[in-house]
Amino acid sequence: MLSVAWLIPLLPFIAFWAILFRGRRLPGEGAYVAIGALGLSGLLSLVILGQVIAGATYETSRTWAVMGRYAFEIGYRIDALAAVMLFVVTVVGSLIFIYSIGYMHGDPRYPRYFAYLSLFASSMLTLVLANNFLLLYAGWEGVGLCSYLLIGFWFERPAAARASMKAFLTTRVGDLFMFVGILVLFASVGSMHFGTIFAAVTAHQLTGPLLTLAALLIFGGAVGKSAQVPLHVWLPDAMEGPTPVSALIHAATMVAAGVYLVARTYPLFFGSPDHTALTVVAYIGGITAIMAATIGIVQDDIKRVLAYSTISQLGYMMLGLGVLGYTAGVFHLMTHAFFKALLFLGAGSVIHAMNTNDMKAMGGLARAMPTTFATMLIGSLALAGVPPLAGFWSKDEILLEAFHHDRVLFYLGAVGAFVTAFYVFRMIFYTFSGSLRSQGAHPHESPKVMTVPLTILAAFSVVIGLLGAPWPVVGNLFHRFVHFEAAATVPFDPSFALLSTGIALAGILAASVIYWWKWVPSAMLRRALAPLYSLLVHKYWWDELYAFAVIRPTVWAARQLRTFDTYVIDGAVNAVGLIFVGLARLYRIVDLYVVDGAVNLLGWITQAIGNSLRHIQTGRAENYLLVIALGVIALAVLGVIR
Repeated sequence: MLSVAWLIPLLPFIAFWAILFRGRRLPGEGAYVAIGALGLSGLLSLVILGQVIAGATYETSRTWAVMGRYAFEIGYRIDALAAVMLFVVTVVGSLIFIYSIGYMHGDPRYPRYFAYLSLFASSMLTLVLANNFLLLYAGWEGVGLCSYLLIGFWFERPAAARASMKAFLTTRVGDLFMFVGILVLFASVGSMHFGTIFAAVTAHQLTGPLLTLAALLIFGGAVGKSAQVPLHVWLPDAMEGPTPVSALIHAATMVAAGVYLVARTYPLFFGSPDHTALTVVAYIGGITAIMAATIGIVQDDIKRVLAYSTISQLGYMMLGLGVLGYTAGVFHLMTHAFFKALLFLGAGSVIHAMNTNDMKAMGGLARAMPTTFATMLIGSLALAGVPPLAGFWSKDEILLEAFHHDRVLFYLGAVGAFVTAFYVFRMIFYTFSGSLRSQGAHPHESPKVMTVPLTILAAFSVVIGLLGAPWPVVGNLFHRFVHFEAAATVPFDPSFALLSTGIALAGILAASVIYWWKWVPSAMLRRALAPLYSLLVHKYWWDELYAFAVIRPTVWAARQLRTFDTYVIDGAVNAVGLIFVGLARLYRIVDLYVVDGAVNLLGWITQAIGNSLRHIQTGRAENYLLVIALGVIALAVLGVIR
């Protein structure tokens, strides 16, 4: 089956075109086609995962274009990392597709929505399978395009239109760095093939500051797509799209692409002198993790809480990769996909019932929506890092790796873990405990088409983390399957696991004291910590900073250029036009009064001469003889005179 892996991205790509052209004439108005295509891709991915677990790998390439002495190839590569990502994208994506049937029911652009979802999945799967930067970049840009289309799906809303443009432009900054990094690698090695580039690093043909520069430029693309500081500002606004889109972006596709990029090109970062590039990755990830987690504390929009949670968890993944915890970072990427998709779809279920995103207008929904509550509680425990759920095993590994490599990063991660548990249970208590605070609302459980995917994702959130547990005989199964040979991993430490569990429970306890038991009123804390609260509410003033340092200067420069264009460029063009119009008019006057006058005068003279000569030409022979005689006489007289 490895040789037909190209079908995995091709099937949803075909579904995209079929839905785009046939639309409502297809079964389920295109929804069943999209789900069926991705479902088949999922089955192929599961078969391939089984084969890779058994020890199989595969790679193939085909020449795409030849330019001079360079042959550009495209192809795909199946290894442990690709097999895991194929499994995550297709399984989580399929559940989100199914959930969308209920959530998007009745939308006027229902078929177009599923067409975009199919293209999104196809682009991400192409990116995962690529064995070279050329094909990876094609999938990368496809993911960016689809995120723009889906975030702004309800483009009639000004906020959605602005959010899609903000996401597109912000990630484009990172993409530019990545593109330059690819050019640097191509200029240095003469190939875009991963294997060739990694071999050049191993052979020290590509080394030193140039390698560090190339790795950091590639990381720039990951900073944009995976919403790391300072290019994280687009992700919270992306919540303007439909909630299933938020789940797809935040769990299985777009933001996962950046982490996958770093993992796929890990030899570049590992080969950087003194691991300089990895150190940058780790600190960017650590700062992102703590910053986004603290902002999540003060958010009242349920989707924005989860958006900042995603930014924070992506920071943890980068932190793990940066402290040589290659397996830990990839493992957290996988576990996070399941419990974050669960939380977003659960939030969508709540929004579907309440018709609002404001958690302070909710409350008491545990009784009205028991399935949604139970599954979101499981997802929240997994996100907080409570054993034995998925998030515990992966987050514990990251903190353990950080503890042994850089204590500053460990403290950042530990504080972030506490805050994560705090804000996610703040969300749970606001939404599901107490009594309903919204007047006139009649919440009800969502239909089966929405709750069944929640249940399946909850089951995965419980068991998927056990793949990374330290089993007595077989050990850590995930470590044995996905690893980077040159990076040694730190073994599981039970005492450290107790510490990380204690951090998570402390965060839950703090949230319970304030938002469940209400021993400490939240309003009192806001007053006591007013400067800190203002800092967090304003999101560390990142948007204001961009407005001051980027947007305003850009708008000012655009206005100056517009003025220059209007009065100088257009003025010069208009002046030239006026000059030529004046010359044309002058030429017309000269032509009319001089040239035409001279021609007319000549005509009059010619006509006058003709009229005079007309009397001589009488046509009578005697007149002509008379003239001849007179001429002879005149000649004779002249001769006598001489």
